[in-house]
Amino acid sequence: MPPSAGPVCGHCLTAPPPLQACVAALDYDFPWAALIQRYKFRAGLDLLPLWSLLLDEALQRHTAAGVDVLIPIPLSRERLRERGFNQSLQLARALAQRRQCALAPEGLLRVRHTEQQARLALDQRPANLRHAFAATQDWSGQRVALLDDVMTSGATLHEAARTLRRAGAREVQAWVLARTPD
Repeated sequence: MPPSAGPVCGHCLTAPPPLQACVAALDYDFPWAALIQRYKFRAGLDLLPLWSLLLDEALQRHTAAGVDVLIPIPLSRERLRERGFNQSLQLARALAQRRQCALAPEGLLRVRHTEQQARLALDQRPANLRHAFAATQDWSGQRVALLDDVMTSGATLHEAARTLRRAGAREVQAWVLARTPD
């Protein structure tokens, strides 16, 4: 973790996460949680300008935000059909335009449909996502930012980061709109 990340916990010292940094714009708490739910589950796309502004401001406060490419967390075909859009892709497009950075909307694929993470206990989430992603190209030497809307346990972002690291990514960061407070 970069020095600006603060102290590193004992668990992270003994089992380092596959992410070099995580930048979150908001706590997933009142009043933001209800607005994010509307965005995610009721296609509240009118919130995109606000979300991209808040995340961009959070990234400006962190020196660890330099990357070569931005990759949104993909949805399975079933989940995409259910929602009608990928909320992470929409946010990644808006943020990439705002930050003038490269976007790889298909840099990572969801190769296996999984149970919704929110419906599982925290200890069940990593197994639910094991081998759920595949890299679509060689990411050797690249500094990648994974973009997701909400980080709760980190299982989705950790599995996606491990996939990109196996595909050669030098560094993987997580950029999230909101993170569940500890």
